[in-house]
Amino acid sequence: MFNNIIYFIVVLLISNSNYSHFSQDDPMLFSLWLSCASWLIFAGICHGGFKKLSRQAGHGQAVKGENLTWLYQRLITRLSIFAIFILALMFYLFNIKYWLHFIPFFESLSILQGISALAIYFTFLSTIWYFAYPVYEIIFRSGITRKSYIISNYRLSLPLLFPWIFLSLIYDIIEISSFGGSDGLFARTEAQIAFFVILLTMLMLFMPGLIQYWWGCEPLPKSEKVNRLNDFLIEQNFKCRNLLRWPLFEGRMLTAGIMGILPGYRYIMISDSLLDILSVDELKAVLAHEIGHAKYRHLIIYLFFLLGYVILSYGLYDFFIVFYLSQPFFANFFSTKDPQAINLSYILMSLPILLSMLIYFRYLMGFFMRNFERQADLYSAAIMGTPEHIINSLEKIAFYSGESRNIPSWHHFGIKERVDYLTGMFKDPGLIKRHNRFIITCLLIYVIVLAGLGYLLNFSAIKERIYYTYLEKTLSQYVLENPQDISLYQNLAIIYQQMNRFEEAIWAYEKIIHLDQSHAIALNNLAWLLVTAPQEFRNPERSLELALQAVALKKTSIFLDTLAEAYYANGRINEAIVSIDMAISIATGNNDYYKKQRKKFLSENN
Repeated sequence: MFNNIIYFIVVLLISNSNYSHFSQDDPMLFSLWLSCASWLIFAGICHGGFKKLSRQAGHGQAVKGENLTWLYQRLITRLSIFAIFILALMFYLFNIKYWLHFIPFFESLSILQGISALAIYFTFLSTIWYFAYPVYEIIFRSGITRKSYIISNYRLSLPLLFPWIFLSLIYDIIEISSFGGSDGLFARTEAQIAFFVILLTMLMLFMPGLIQYWWGCEPLPKSEKVNRLNDFLIEQNFKCRNLLRWPLFEGRMLTAGIMGILPGYRYIMISDSLLDILSVDELKAVLAHEIGHAKYRHLIIYLFFLLGYVILSYGLYDFFIVFYLSQPFFANFFSTKDPQAINLSYILMSLPILLSMLIYFRYLMGFFMRNFERQADLYSAAIMGTPEHIINSLEKIAFYSGESRNIPSWHHFGIKERVDYLTGMFKDPGLIKRHNRFIITCLLIYVIVLAGLGYLLNFSAIKERIYYTYLEKTLSQYVLENPQDISLYQNLAIIYQQMNRFEEAIWAYEKIIHLDQSHAIALNNLAWLLVTAPQEFRNPERSLELALQAVALKKTSIFLDTLAEAYYANGRINEAIVSIDMAISIATGNNDYYKKQRKKFLSENN
């Protein structure tokens, strides 16, 4: 389940990081044929892989237990990753995205683009689950049907996408509304980060109610065992909305879980099988483990981990772009018009994002998740007065589910590791305090590093200097190769201005005007620079000359404001007032600024 989070993020990244094009060499039937052929090959690989596991189990080479369970889980993981590889081929090489554009509103709604890619990926996952079912039955002997097995996998996985669905819907609504666009809500990095932080927080607070409904959870049926569990929650003064039956895989999963941050939207879920095989004390130990997650605020910390990656990814993406553009070899891919080269540039851009995501979630967040589970185990042992009950529950889960005691995952220590650590409590009662201090220390280091990197990557002057230095280096190289390209000089001039390198900015604008004397934007920008730059770079007379030429070419509120400032710098106040009044009369925005300008001119006139 946790692996699927990473898989889905990669799929969404692929769907948004490729260039769709049409060529007579790539008709629809050809793209569809390649895609279908890829799926057939994939289905054959799935069939062969799981058939081999079934034969091994039948011949006694792998029986119910550790070896077969490990092989089963490893094969599903490898096939899921292989499915992502085939999906990438379909988007990057088979040009399937071009034909998806015929879906109404596909271009304007990012959620449709993501859903289309996810639908294809779920087709591959369904293929895996279809062929995996016989091996699943050998291991778990659940007695559920193949249909129920596939549907349960869907129901288990889809809630991972609920936050993305809601975020994408809101994002699309804002983008097509008056709040979108270059001057809209998402025009600034701070606004984008704040939007995702606030909305993701709200979703994490209130989403559990929807998820438990999706999973078909319902209150545990009344029984002596359930009554004692409810009494235990009362004894622990732990508030939650409900103690629920977790019916996925027809209740045959041996698992329990907690979700929800607010008590009114917090649920503890227990599967039927787990309720049957564990004693009351062992079930209490499981509940105490889940309570430990809430008491130590693990769910809130997970939210901060997600928000932390959002903050880091915004800044990292800018650095990756600048790095690639500053390297001539890579820059050629970004500047070409060849569709395959453009797709290669998208792949190059995706690789560092994927790598950073893998490191962050798989290793950094995985480190904390494993230690949070250990912390919850220790909390359970402390509440129960002995680690015996939580150890027994873990051992029973390993025995009845066929789960290997020795196989860890990136988000859980292996059951043997957990049992061995808990056993250490018998000899060392101070283990709990030391582990808690260890986690607090690690979290403090994480927060300090996150705050530093988040500021450095998104808001610091260092970031701007690095960013503009790379761009200036790259554009200067392009100018040498294309000395008649006005757009290069224009971008270079803007960068010089941002870096406060006014002499170079003036040179770049003069170069543009030399190449094109009717370039209104360059005329206006240079005019503004010559009356607003530090004193040693100012030239009011030249500024007024340029501003008059710009307004003669195009009478806009921005150009009129520059003309007004040039008149003001030359002491011609009345003409400055006339110009700013004209700017106000035709302005469609930024009126407060223009009124402040007028007030400044009037005060000088008086």
